[in-house]
Amino acid sequence: MLKIAFHPIYKHPLPEGHKFPMDKYDLLPRQLLHEGTCEADNFFQPVIASADETYIRSTHENTYVDRLYHLDIHGHEARKIGFPLSKALVDRERTITNGTIKACDLALENGLAMNIAGGTHHAYSHRGEAFCMLNDQAIGANYLLMNKKASKILIIDLDVHQGNGTAQIFRDDERVFTFSVHGKSNYPFKKERSDLDIALPDNTSDEDYLKMLKEHLPALISKVKPDFVFYLSGVDILSTDKLGKLGCSLEGCKERDRYVLSVLYQHQLPVEVSMGGGYSRDIKVIIEAHANTYRMAQDIYF
Repeated sequence: MLKIAFHPIYKHPLPEGHKFPMDKYDLLPRQLLHEGTCEADNFFQPVIASADETYIRSTHENTYVDRLYHLDIHGHEARKIGFPLSKALVDRERTITNGTIKACDLALENGLAMNIAGGTHHAYSHRGEAFCMLNDQAIGANYLLMNKKASKILIIDLDVHQGNGTAQIFRDDERVFTFSVHGKSNYPFKKERSDLDIALPDNTSDEDYLKMLKEHLPALISKVKPDFVFYLSGVDILSTDKLGKLGCSLEGCKERDRYVLSVLYQHQLPVEVSMGGGYSRDIKVIIEAHANTYRMAQDIYF
């Protein structure tokens, strides 16, 4: 059975006029339930767990984590995060992290598991950035490695923004291969070096995007030989996205998910999927694009 981490984090309000679409985290499971893609049993609610601290602090510096928990981040450093820092938002990050850790174990059991939130790939080992404070998939990777549940991990990051925090965290760790496909002229403007970066020009079409993916992904799996995969399935590759500059359609984004998940399924690779970004002006477009990822997961794995 497909298992999905869901916590109603949208209930922690942001200031009026804030651009981050928090309501998508509530609307997406409603849509999946309404259309019959999922049932209530597909969802589980993560929590803040003291057991996660070992993995959080193996990924992020102790000093940074302590300051984050005590809301002791100010000025330029706080502005880089983009959220007004609060206990509710720190609790949100810790809950997201627990969802990804639990999804790792469920992926090992069932082949695939998902997190309605997550994909906080801009969080560095020592600081937060761009709505990201704790890097959930990096923490999940360290959880697997430290407990010998995986020995070689591939992170496939297809958000329109480069996974700069993830690249920095695993820069010197040969056990984790970071693969980021992103907009060349998109944020972050100073990019880190992933193990493999593919920077796409503005207005890249469905055809060119999928061609690139088909040229690289199978070869990468053969080269890396992972025994676990993280997939960051951001839908900000859409031409309608306010924060992206690529030219993909809803159907193209759906085909991206179909292709990635089909390849991983064919190779019998367990995969944890975190949702990542999506900032189209029409919330219905965001929900449809994200829902396609879950539809593809059900169709291919279950």
